[in-house]
Amino acid sequence: MTDIVDELKWRGLIALSTDEDALRKAFADGPVTFYCGFDPTAPSLHLGNLVQILTMRRIQQAGHRPLGLVGGATGLIGDPKPTAERTLNAPETVAEWVERLRGQIAPLLDFDGPNAAVMVNNLDWTQGLSAIEFLRDIGKHFRVNKMIAKEAVSRRLNSDAGISYTEFSYQILQGMDFLELYRRYGCTLQTGGSDQWGNLTSGTDLIHRVEPDAVVHALGTPLITKADGTKFGKTESGTVWLDPEMTTPYAFYQFWINADDRDVAKFLRIFSFRSHEEIEELERLTEERPQARAAQRALAEELTTLVHGAEQTAAVIAASKALFGQGELTELDGRTLASALSEVPHIQVTELGSVVDLFAEVGLVASKSAARRTVKEGGAYVNNIKVTAEDAVASPEDLLDGRWLVLRRGKRNLAAVEVVAG
Repeated sequence: MTDIVDELKWRGLIALSTDEDALRKAFADGPVTFYCGFDPTAPSLHLGNLVQILTMRRIQQAGHRPLGLVGGATGLIGDPKPTAERTLNAPETVAEWVERLRGQIAPLLDFDGPNAAVMVNNLDWTQGLSAIEFLRDIGKHFRVNKMIAKEAVSRRLNSDAGISYTEFSYQILQGMDFLELYRRYGCTLQTGGSDQWGNLTSGTDLIHRVEPDAVVHALGTPLITKADGTKFGKTESGTVWLDPEMTTPYAFYQFWINADDRDVAKFLRIFSFRSHEEIEELERLTEERPQARAAQRALAEELTTLVHGAEQTAAVIAASKALFGQGELTELDGRTLASALSEVPHIQVTELGSVVDLFAEVGLVASKSAARRTVKEGGAYVNNIKVTAEDAVASPEDLLDGRWLVLRRGKRNLAAVEVVAG
């Protein structure tokens, strides 16, 4: 075992702890059984959830046992959002999403060996519980004055939307989860985001009331911020999901490649499993030669491989190089090509025309005259082949995968044309 508290602190992953010294001792005396919960309020996890999964992975690698909880019960309720009530999803939808989320978490944990991970579902201990039993056995131990003081609840109480009894009760359900896992598995630690601190401590408070001799802990990771003020895990096209159908592996890879130099050192520490020495070397390279983007490339490759696999990562890297003239576009499979080109400006046409017209229409240049000037100056490319004639016309034989043209102005400005049926 390693001193996982020091490791998490070095990586900037501890924002809140019920008692850091006591937690350090528990880890040292270990192994510790711990859990983190994920609610199926969407059909996929996202990058914010990935912080929690990888934190679980780190703690497991230090010799401790993780329980991955996907909330088939809490997902039917949803934790309070800052501004408004959640839309309740149908039980069938939630059940389907439970399985999808379990499938995303499982490959990132180790299910073999003495500290093998276990996947759990809180619907197992709530679906047979009557309302009277819930109120008598669990609700009795919660004090309303403490419940309304918790940040997530107080924000809603002070908003125009207010809060329903359903979402107000969410923290009781999460507290019951910790108690059940303590009883069933000897679980003594819950981890989660610091924005969930009220829900995390509802579990420790409940256990202390019901099991006075129990020693349990909560650990909150910080919310990740970006230097430019935009929300982490978001792009212009929306949330970065772990599901490859919702965020393509190419888009996932590009998210990390495009990380701001001011953020990449922090991202490396939070997400990478490289050694301290390797990370510090990448930080040094970012300071000395930021244009090389060595840290971004290392992080993009590592995280894409972790989430989507080595084969997908190799295809994505090949596509990234080929789009900018460093590889053969014709060697890319159709799916990878389509996902890559969906991330650049693109248009659909029913028939091909002159290259000048296409450059102007897709927005690579401001006008046809500007397009002709680009050709004349040697900066226009179709499928990585330089266009030398101002009257050049694209033909069906030029199409990649029978439907795409890749247009490039200079070294970095890309766009695509997709030919569709009329």
